[in-house]
Amino acid sequence: MTIQDLKNRNLLLFEAISGSRAFGLATENSDTDIRGVYYLPKEDFFGLNYISQISNETNDITYYEIGRFVELLQKNNPNILEILASPEDCIQYKHPLMDFLKTEDFLSKLCKDTFAGYAVSQIKKAKGLNKKILNPIDKERKSILDFCFILEGQGSVPLKEWLHKSSSSEGVFAGRDGSSQENCGLISIDHTKGMYALFYDESGTLGYKGIIQNEEANQVSVSSIPKGEKPVAYLFCNLDAYSVYCKDYREYWKWVTERNEDRYNVNQTHGQNYDSKNMMHTIRLLQSCESIFKHNTLQTRVDNREELLDIKAGHQSYEAVMKKAEELIQSIDNLYSTSHLPDYPDVEKTTKILIEMRKNLYQ
Repeated sequence: MTIQDLKNRNLLLFEAISGSRAFGLATENSDTDIRGVYYLPKEDFFGLNYISQISNETNDITYYEIGRFVELLQKNNPNILEILASPEDCIQYKHPLMDFLKTEDFLSKLCKDTFAGYAVSQIKKAKGLNKKILNPIDKERKSILDFCFILEGQGSVPLKEWLHKSSSSEGVFAGRDGSSQENCGLISIDHTKGMYALFYDESGTLGYKGIIQNEEANQVSVSSIPKGEKPVAYLFCNLDAYSVYCKDYREYWKWVTERNEDRYNVNQTHGQNYDSKNMMHTIRLLQSCESIFKHNTLQTRVDNREELLDIKAGHQSYEAVMKKAEELIQSIDNLYSTSHLPDYPDVEKTTKILIEMRKNLYQ
């Protein structure tokens, strides 16, 4: 079933402009998002063709089946509550039965988890983005050799530097080049973590496995060392740091591959090192949650358009936006503790409303 099918068969119950235009935050470049509610023909609902949601290819237009819509309202889903609380001038069609669903029947203390909880997750995401922008990772991937160090005196030197120095005319491996790691053998040292004795086989006949067997290795190799051989150095492998690097590398280049280049370029232009559009909506969501606990109602359209667009434009520093978010979270915590909202929506009551709506639709 398609969106056009819903309209052709008169299955729509509700349709409204949503997103930035409903919030009062639209600019000349803003898209027009449409959200709505529909019901299925009786034979599809009671049969095997239940469809809970229908969207277009870009997800700019999305409709929810009435049962799924009520289910998400009962869970205090922010996006769904905001659809139900759409400003009058954004509502394009409303079936009389939709008057049965009232926002106040669904608002509860659960909004702290859904509104503020989601906002906190976006703040963490923004901090991660801030870290990615400020700390780009080279495309050339490091190997575990970059996390190995040779103990020297009271300190240490990077293994690669030590190998290069040791292959010079006066070094341990005189006459060899930096690839001499392949002629090295390691044995682990008892009662230590990441510590190894390093041996060197100039002839290449003792069967040493090298420090690593290939550049993709995730740990160093250990070898069988003949009796009587003496270590030429002691090596420390920081495997924990290597694991963190691998995780950061994977996440960074996944982000580079998937990021929205237009939005990224905007963020680079304003130079504040955070996704300004995302943080604008995060602050809006926190302010909306604060208003729920202050006034026991949900106001979709914002009163502080200029302040929020100022954040979107990157006119406020990362630190200032984070401070604003933290203050809002603290305010929500304080209001939550004295709120008279129920802990959860009345599921029994709202389910009965849904049943009555379906009875009317299927008569």
